[in-house]
Amino acid sequence: MRFLPGPPPSHELTYDDVFMVPNRSEVSSRFDVDLSSGDGSGTTIPLVVANMTAIAGRRMAETVARRGGLVVIPQDIPGPVVAEVIAWVKSRHLIYDTPIVLRPDQTVGEALVLLSKRAHGAAVVVVDEVPVGLVTEADLLRVDRFAQVATVMSRQLTTLAAGVDPQAAFDTLTSARHRLAPVVAPDGRLVGLLTRSGALRATVYRPNTDALGQLRIAAAVGINGDVPSKAQALVDAGVDVVVMDTAHGHQARMLEALAAVSALDLGVPIVAGNVVTAQGTRDLIAAGADIVKVGVGPGAMCTTRMMTAVGRPQFSAVLECASTASEFGKHVWADGGVRHPRDVALALAAGASNVMIGSWFAGTLESPGDLFTDESGRSYKESFGMASARAVAHRTAEDSSFNRARKALYEEGISHARMYIDPARPSVEDLIDAIAAGVRSSFTYAGASSVAEFVERAVVGVQSMAGFAEGRPLHTSW
Repeated sequence: MRFLPGPPPSHELTYDDVFMVPNRSEVSSRFDVDLSSGDGSGTTIPLVVANMTAIAGRRMAETVARRGGLVVIPQDIPGPVVAEVIAWVKSRHLIYDTPIVLRPDQTVGEALVLLSKRAHGAAVVVVDEVPVGLVTEADLLRVDRFAQVATVMSRQLTTLAAGVDPQAAFDTLTSARHRLAPVVAPDGRLVGLLTRSGALRATVYRPNTDALGQLRIAAAVGINGDVPSKAQALVDAGVDVVVMDTAHGHQARMLEALAAVSALDLGVPIVAGNVVTAQGTRDLIAAGADIVKVGVGPGAMCTTRMMTAVGRPQFSAVLECASTASEFGKHVWADGGVRHPRDVALALAAGASNVMIGSWFAGTLESPGDLFTDESGRSYKESFGMASARAVAHRTAEDSSFNRARKALYEEGISHARMYIDPARPSVEDLIDAIAAGVRSSFTYAGASSVAEFVERAVVGVQSMAGFAEGRPLHTSW
């Protein structure tokens, strides 16, 4: 990346402070762009879902990995549960969605609770693992909650044969005027669900898979306690990337724990952070990090900068840390501060191999939280920061009452935030589509067909806030 000709910036820069200019390009189509990273994470789109309890669960992990990204399971989830999540994600199909399954004798009330967990709003009704009907949210409107789903389900099923080509599946669904269908094995057993949009996406995205062809997943550990044993347990459970995570990554305890984990030679990439300086990056790499996590305070749920004055504008932090990491053949993840597809493109231009997203994905149906409805009827989920009182309470549940009370005095971060579901883009896949479309277009403007070429060819300028405002679209006339 290079700046436009002129004096170098005299101040630190956020994503809003910068813009890209187009180059002569031989890349004429977004579909000619390869967004794969080279950092060992396996991502085929440069997106990592942050290890936040309100965001990163197994449903999110399955969906994002199927589209080429990666989800980091938070560190405060019990070990046996993490192992169960890893095994579950590894067992998911690379193309077909995991369906909601109901028995004919289950109630409409039970179905309503489950249907809100899928963007397509449908469940497959089965008998002895064989589909006998479909239930959608439309079928359940103004129906007694104690009625059985057998009384409202659609019995006219279009099914797809396991192994069907995604384009052929799309054509079948289009011809039948159905938006989804169960996928069945030769013996009639249900093996998955495929929507028209899912079939399309299967032709655009490549899943993030391991050497066995299974979906990849990452998990985080803290820097307290027996960190090497925790990291080893994650790898034994099948995790593909270990993320060593603490708010202040440039400290002696992190360096000691990181060196101890690195000495195990686990055979998977080790990510460590967070830092925002070249020296912090050097020290983490020297201690054994393959990837350095960059960002202090830019996240939507984070109050660190207002509470402590500590942090750094994210674009400048990523640019400096990525340049330093590249000197050692290592990589950085840009963690936080992303609110638009342009920010992802700018983080990649600054040298990040992947971009971590948290709150932006909290308001999707795949995030683990319960779905609520506000006073005006809008649907939302609750999100919270990982240093907030709410997160601290979860993390210290086994401490004594006295120690929990002491730690609660010094929390940072927002404990309760409403993340509204966008009716036009309720799924994380919808957001991934928007991000990937914007980033792919950025690559074509830069004349780059890969992430490495993009870093080399991107030309960035500094703008005023008026310049940033000029680029924002107007949804109503002025």
